[in-house]
Amino acid sequence: MPLYRPPSEGNNLIVQATYGCSFNRCSFCSMYKGKEFTARPLEDVFRHIEFLVRHWPDADRVFLADGDAMCLPVETLEAICDKLAQELPNLTRITAYASPRDLARKSSQDLERLRARKLTQVYVGVESGSPEVLSRAVKGVSPNAVVTGINKAMDAGMKVSATVILGLGGQKYSAEHVQGTADVINRAAPTYLSTLQLALEADVYDGFMKSWKGDFAFLDDAAILEEMRCLLTQLEPKRPVIFRSNHASNALPLAGTLPKDTARLIAQIENAQQGAAALRPEWMRGF
Repeated sequence: MPLYRPPSEGNNLIVQATYGCSFNRCSFCSMYKGKEFTARPLEDVFRHIEFLVRHWPDADRVFLADGDAMCLPVETLEAICDKLAQELPNLTRITAYASPRDLARKSSQDLERLRARKLTQVYVGVESGSPEVLSRAVKGVSPNAVVTGINKAMDAGMKVSATVILGLGGQKYSAEHVQGTADVINRAAPTYLSTLQLALEADVYDGFMKSWKGDFAFLDDAAILEEMRCLLTQLEPKRPVIFRSNHASNALPLAGTLPKDTARLIAQIENAQQGAAALRPEWMRGF
């Protein structure tokens, strides 16, 4: 502990394949700061699976924790997938967090082999498409690498659930953040796109501000809404993208499919900007 997983994996079996995050330097993220990254020995993972299956033999969906289980060698991931298929007769889907680096390091054939073993969806933190914002957030990846990684997974037949962080560019880089992010999403067109709203835990606040060298000013809710409106106006993905802003960190929950519902979503934002729709109270927001 602590154990993190995407909201959509809340009712699914969670198998601990790694501990922590192999990168763990993103300045905005506090999720694994208290954990040293460890690739769990395969024998331990197998025993863990056998223990879990005794308590939930009918499980049909599995999430591989922790932060980026996709960093493991493809042979290790194949062995874990095969073990899960052997132990769970109802297994339909395996998912995991994946950084763009994880996806870039694996060949298209590697990803296809994992897809054939029911590892059919990955969660990718895009955060921003601005090189400047990604650098200041210490993401350790370029916008082009993000596009390459997502496209590689999509071409292998995997679904990709991508997240971006509203407000990550602060006031100074808000427009650049939106423009770059729209460009990445348009070129990559993941299956799902979700927004988070920037909030910093106390243990990473100072480090985050240091990475910006004092050049960061937070956006208020009005500026966040405008950032989301501008993002949606610039999104023209090459294939349909299911869009959500219903994560608990967001001031305004939205749901639709792009580009079909773009006009409706923008209208909902404009209603909120005019005070016709209530925002989520701050006490109800969180991660």
